[in-house]
Amino acid sequence: MTPEDFYLLTHLSITSLTLVDQLELEFDAGMSVVTGETGAGKSILLGALGLALGDRADSGLIAPGAGKAEVNATFDLANHDRALAWLAERELHEGSECILRRVVSKDGRSRAFINGSSINLSELKTLSEMLLDVHSQHEHQSLLKKETHRRLLDEFGGLGDVVAEVKEKFQSAQGIRDKLVQRRQDAEEESARVQLLSYQAEELANLAITAGETRALETEQKRLNSADDIQSRLQQALQICQGDEEPGASALLSRALSLLENINDESLQTAKEMLATASIQIDEAIHDLSNATDRFAADPGRLNEVENRLSRIYEAARKHKVQPDELPELTEKIQSELDNILNAEEQLAELDTQLAAAELAYTTIAEKLSSARAKTADLLQSEVTNALQDLGMNGAEFTALVEASDPNLHGINDIEFQIATIPGSEPGALSRIASGGELSRISLAIQVITATSSNTPTLIFDEVDVGVGGATAEVVGNLLRKLGATAQIVCVTHLPQVAAQGHQHYVVSKSTSSAGASTTVSRLTEEEKVDEIARMLGGIEKTDESMAHAESMLSSRGS
Repeated sequence: MTPEDFYLLTHLSITSLTLVDQLELEFDAGMSVVTGETGAGKSILLGALGLALGDRADSGLIAPGAGKAEVNATFDLANHDRALAWLAERELHEGSECILRRVVSKDGRSRAFINGSSINLSELKTLSEMLLDVHSQHEHQSLLKKETHRRLLDEFGGLGDVVAEVKEKFQSAQGIRDKLVQRRQDAEEESARVQLLSYQAEELANLAITAGETRALETEQKRLNSADDIQSRLQQALQICQGDEEPGASALLSRALSLLENINDESLQTAKEMLATASIQIDEAIHDLSNATDRFAADPGRLNEVENRLSRIYEAARKHKVQPDELPELTEKIQSELDNILNAEEQLAELDTQLAAAELAYTTIAEKLSSARAKTADLLQSEVTNALQDLGMNGAEFTALVEASDPNLHGINDIEFQIATIPGSEPGALSRIASGGELSRISLAIQVITATSSNTPTLIFDEVDVGVGGATAEVVGNLLRKLGATAQIVCVTHLPQVAAQGHQHYVVSKSTSSAGASTTVSRLTEEEKVDEIARMLGGIEKTDESMAHAESMLSSRGS
């Protein structure tokens, strides 16, 4: 592969950020170095990039007199399938180019954009972690923490997928374990309710109320209570229709029809038909009224049954503090709760079975991860030890210790980086064995070695070479340039030996005037590189010797 295969960060635009009024930078593949005098503002460049990638923002970053600060970082994702897929899922995909934009206002608020679409910071950080990784001069502080050791080892071994599966299996088992504990507690508390629920369930089962029964009984009760009055009204209606001592409506209609029967006049035909129809309807009404008298007959016995049934329903409703028509639903609810309690042992047994299966799944994948970590540790400690020799720590031996631990979210291993700085001595914790200078070199060695397996194709090294010099500094430069063959490297450095190895070279400078101070960043030509390296070698006053040395360093750099 060539450096161009890892060409990712292409452009950085900064507007009104601290001492920068307007800055446009183009980045290429390989190793880019950033230099400048102390206090010139080299941190502004990385600060701007960090802002575009989701770092914390505040109004203090805005240049004096400006209303807002803005940073745009452009990435070429043509060879980054994972990032392209992430953008496509969120409909943020616009070809192979990706522009991250961050705007900070005077009120301290900030807005973030991906390809022009507004997004939240968590999304911005998720994407940025795929694109770029920062290695800081302060990273050796976190190197004293075991969680950092575990993270670096897993990243170096490319174990991210297995680590994620271990986490998922552990959480799954823990979820079942929590359910089991809660179910046992519930079973103990619920056992005291069994007697009460059993009594209530039996009582409601005996009542055996059905849906809609209360309303039907209340309707029947009203009808039975009104039976005598209804019977009286029905009898009077029948008497009017049938007649008794005097002719009724039916007889009167028949008489009227008889009187008109022999009158042959066309004008009376309609009246005769209407009287005939009325006579038929009266007869039908008499028939229906006669049947109704049987249906509405007084039934004291049935009325007593209905009222007793309603009394039991009302009493049960008052007892359970519900409406009468809610009793059927309450009956099912109480029975369900009782069944749930009585089936507790069966449920506990099922959860036990599920937990055993989940723990087995966790153990299987955790053991797979543990085995992979052991193999990765052997490779890492060998490569870091070799790098330490190159960095001037002759005889030092780096160890990545992988020991058994209690099962947890991260697996079944306790991982610790150890160092032995004297040949034949026992390795010990970094915080106990390594001096400040040694810790810086160890950190640099680990960062460079682990960076070779990074999933992010752009790597930033922020003065990680602090504490080294001479021949060791030259080794650091060679290491970073070599790394530039497999990743895009941006390195902020104060060492000429490192700066000389860059494929591209940027200089940060600060100028002051009556209007204030400002910072600029310039990309150097090959001739300008000689001047800058000479300055770094000999200070402000360049000499023939420093210029010759600079030319020699640049001509002898790697390919």
